[in-house]
Amino acid sequence: MPELGETRKKLKIAVGVLAALDVVAVAILISPLVGSARSRDQQLTDLGSAIQIKTKQVEPLRGLDKKIPTARQQIDDFYKNRMTSEDSEISAELGRMATESGVKMEGVKYAQGERSETANDLTQRAEAVGLHRILLESDLSGDYLQLMRFINALERNRLFFIVDSVQLAGEQSGVVKLQMTLETYRKTT
Repeated sequence: MPELGETRKKLKIAVGVLAALDVVAVAILISPLVGSARSRDQQLTDLGSAIQIKTKQVEPLRGLDKKIPTARQQIDDFYKNRMTSEDSEISAELGRMATESGVKMEGVKYAQGERSETANDLTQRAEAVGLHRILLESDLSGDYLQLMRFINALERNRLFFIVDSVQLAGEQSGVVKLQMTLETYRKTT
């Protein structure tokens, strides 16, 4: 019978250990460290939303390895087709557009000085890729429709022109005078 007493003693210890584990488990379940079932559900919902947001943010990066060569080719085509290496081609193109739209162009000044810190930054970036930034200032005159045709032609031209500013210089008997500032780029190589 001594074996039965020893077995009973071991069984009491095992039941005590299990009861202690139950008390610890209940304490953890009720404690603020774990939180309520509602807070756990809310946390799960928040994490699911975060996963969806991160997935949407990463979506544009899928296939990036294929997009980079395509973008490089498009950039090369842009430089090849929309940039000139001749200053005379820029002047000739402006003159042709002015003639076609019926606008009188009163001289074109090539501005040498930089206007702002942003302009300096643009110039440095352009030179890094083999482009030279050219600023153009011109006085234009014509009726409203002619001037709009000229500006539209600038924006649609094969050569790359950016209209920086257009200022009304005056109006006399239907003729509108504008001061226009443009910029374009010339290939240096």
